[in-house]
Amino acid sequence: MLKRWITAWPLSALLVWLAAWLTHTALLGLGREAAVAGAALAGGLLALFYERRWRRLIAALGFPVSALALGWQSGAPALLWLLPLLLLWWLYPRRSWSEAPLFPTPRGALERLPRLAPLPPGARVLDAGCGVGDGLRELLHAYPEARIEGVEWSRPLAWLARWRARGAVVRQGDLWADDWAPFALVYVFQRPESMPRVWAKACAEMTPQGWLASLDFAVPDVAPVASWQLPGGQFVWLYRPGRYAASKPAN
Repeated sequence: MLKRWITAWPLSALLVWLAAWLTHTALLGLGREAAVAGAALAGGLLALFYERRWRRLIAALGFPVSALALGWQSGAPALLWLLPLLLLWWLYPRRSWSEAPLFPTPRGALERLPRLAPLPPGARVLDAGCGVGDGLRELLHAYPEARIEGVEWSRPLAWLARWRARGAVVRQGDLWADDWAPFALVYVFQRPESMPRVWAKACAEMTPQGWLASLDFAVPDVAPVASWQLPGGQFVWLYRPGRYAASKPAN
């Protein structure tokens, strides 16, 4: 249970930072240097619960970075440490905590898609949960004649994706509320636990000609049309959910 709370991202980052600052407050009676050292140690130890290195770094560095930025040695107001937490909350609102972490699509990850999943000119392609736009940029490169679209729940991230992927149509919205029927290909970079929901939505809404591409995480118990490994060790999985759904008998 403790590990589940510590590793639920990004809520866990807020909890680690809060624990570090509470430790700092509790140790102030021993002197400012001891309080800072103790708080940094507490944050670092809690960060060890994470499996991904980048999450460890974010959690462990939260206290020292915020302490330096707020000038702890100059007596800055104590509640100013909340500003970094509020910024993270704004960038990654609570509605997104059950979705994928903010992590970019590697360059060149989708370059095989046009050969394996050819699309006609003008076809609509959706990056469902586009983050800051790395996946959109790869899709623009892979399908220069397609209409590339992205949907992102976090408004500031949608703004950033719109600026970074100039040829794509990006909007703020809920990927689960979208209708995927108009899209010839849907690309996702989600969590392992959300892939069954992605698959169910794709099977229910996409046409028999539609494609589903997933970075890193496969659909459980479903054979892909194709898959390939990237230089960094990640995988891309390609599916035809519409055809799979069409082959099932009606209830």
